[in-house]
Amino acid sequence: MPIAFVLLTVEPGKEEDVLNKLKTLPEIMEAHRVYGVYDTVVKVNAPTPEKLKEIITWKVRKVENVKSTLTMLVVEQ
Repeated sequence: MPIAFVLLTVEPGKEEDVLNKLKTLPEIMEAHRVYGVYDTVVKVNAPTPEKLKEIITWKVRKVENVKSTLTMLVVEQ
């Protein structure tokens, strides 16, 4: 099962709203606010690589107030 970690940059002051929305998505295994260059990190899993791409592109990146993302695919579990 493909897994990815996605780092998100969020509009200032909207971090909690984004985090709460992400936690409602069933494909999100974990979601955390973090300090540093990025504001939020999520762990996503899917049944296929194609579905993983679809989830990140059409669900995670489309959450309101998400400015940018960086996706890291897990190569070994």
